[in-house]
Amino acid sequence: MKHYTIGLDYGSNSVRCILVDVKNGKELIADVFGYPTGKMGIMLDMADHNIARQNPQDYINGLETTVKNVIKAAKKADKDFDSSKVIGIGVDTTGSTPIPVDEHGVPLGMRDQFKKNLNAMSWLWKDHTGYAEAAEITALAKKIRPQYLAKCGGTYSSEWFFSKILHCLRVDGKVFDVAYTWVEHADYMTGLLTGTGNPKLIKRCRCAAGHKAMFNDSWGGYPDKEFLSKLDPKLGNFRDTLSDKTYAIGTAAGNLTKEWAQKLGLPEGIPVAMGAFDAHLGAVGSGIRSGSLVKIIGTSTCDMVVASNSEKLPDIPGICGIVDGSILPDFLGLEAGQSAVGDIFNWFVNYIQPGGKEAGDHIALTEKAAKLKPGQSGLLALDWNNGNRTILVDQRLTGLLLGQTLHTKPEEIYRSLIEATAFGALTIINRFEEYGVKINEVINCGGIAEKNSMLMQIYADVTGREMKVSRSTQTCALGSAIAAAVVAGKENGGYDNFADAQKAMTGVKGKTYKPIKQNHIVYSKLYKLYRQVHDAFGTEAYSGKLYNVMKDLLEIKESSRD
Repeated sequence: MKHYTIGLDYGSNSVRCILVDVKNGKELIADVFGYPTGKMGIMLDMADHNIARQNPQDYINGLETTVKNVIKAAKKADKDFDSSKVIGIGVDTTGSTPIPVDEHGVPLGMRDQFKKNLNAMSWLWKDHTGYAEAAEITALAKKIRPQYLAKCGGTYSSEWFFSKILHCLRVDGKVFDVAYTWVEHADYMTGLLTGTGNPKLIKRCRCAAGHKAMFNDSWGGYPDKEFLSKLDPKLGNFRDTLSDKTYAIGTAAGNLTKEWAQKLGLPEGIPVAMGAFDAHLGAVGSGIRSGSLVKIIGTSTCDMVVASNSEKLPDIPGICGIVDGSILPDFLGLEAGQSAVGDIFNWFVNYIQPGGKEAGDHIALTEKAAKLKPGQSGLLALDWNNGNRTILVDQRLTGLLLGQTLHTKPEEIYRSLIEATAFGALTIINRFEEYGVKINEVINCGGIAEKNSMLMQIYADVTGREMKVSRSTQTCALGSAIAAAVVAGKENGGYDNFADAQKAMTGVKGKTYKPIKQNHIVYSKLYKLYRQVHDAFGTEAYSGKLYNVMKDLLEIKESSRD
């Protein structure tokens, strides 16, 4: 008898829904809903490049539209399909994407008085308006609660929970005062589906709380009221709305309500898995295990690693958290990443438009860039167009391009931007291994990994490691569907644990990308220059000189002609 689960993946621009065969992980039907509000689903303010908000109503509309479309399409494709055999739902979202809600759990942005107020909307992960507040939180924690920072890389980020909420308090006290509490997008969705959206009932996921809100059982959960009150007394009072308990992946948030079962055409009462961030469930959908690094490559990149929670693991500076149960039960979840990858390439194509819209699109630039040798352009870039998430954790850093001449071509710049993201990826791998976390394999997923062979080969050549690609085209949604299969349990057609579910439902493609020795030699030289510039612009400790960089780039460029 066939059984199915549904995986929902809420990204930066759209929500994806897939119907999955639990037996083998095959994605039977998929549907995508692009958020209609703002520019590609993001509400911007041209007066402040740090603002990135979303309309929570888009999340609800996307949920209802995609699930109904998937069920309808499944019935059309297979006359034997029976929606009563859907045994669970899983949800992943971006994060930290907190939403101010009232005492009933209704997002303030959906109330008439706030529909035009950006501060009442969802604060998308890439909103950096709280950079000053992040620095303030970091400074205070270093002074009186250093343990808070030890588990999140040593620096609190403007991309994270408390930075955004404190910034709202500072700039829009009315929104802050009306909000009963703030909930992560992942927790809002599971609360909605299970009827536990009331802030006094809602279950908050360990993933979001641990990686972005300094939650840890060793100090009693979220940061204490005294600490938050020193930032602002109102923030201290906000602490009273947060539970001292969070829920790890592999547990159920609750059961699908009658109301939503009828709306979606699904069985009432099926379990809804605890929500988590897209990258974490993308790692699950890619078959993550000890020794694996999963790279979820999209607008940004998240790098996920797990380590047994029975082993002693040092705190690792510059990463985005070490959290028990955030990716797999009984494992510590380690997160790193880059604040922009695909967004950098899109910036160059869509804003700069080199050679015009036709000559300068991704396909044309990739074809030309693929013909270049490593180092041939003489260019070196820093991948910080949206700040640095890892290992510097500094969102006030910006992009840089070195080595241009009057003969520099668009495809050379395009390739150098890809190389920059590869150098950033290598920096992250090195940081993990410096602290004893061995990386034995790299599995990539996401649209870029699927579509851009040149990028994958460059990543292999830069890192000196084989690049594998997940066989799933929707790994985040698949991870959500796997979580749903686990909470459903073997007795209902699912699985008793993630290991069994991943063995049956995940895999990698046959084609891999192995490093080319000569290319790796050249990129090793370029990476030394990258680290020199990286440290010079990104760290206070750097005291060297940059005199050699441009000349060394020219030497590498000239040697590529041999």
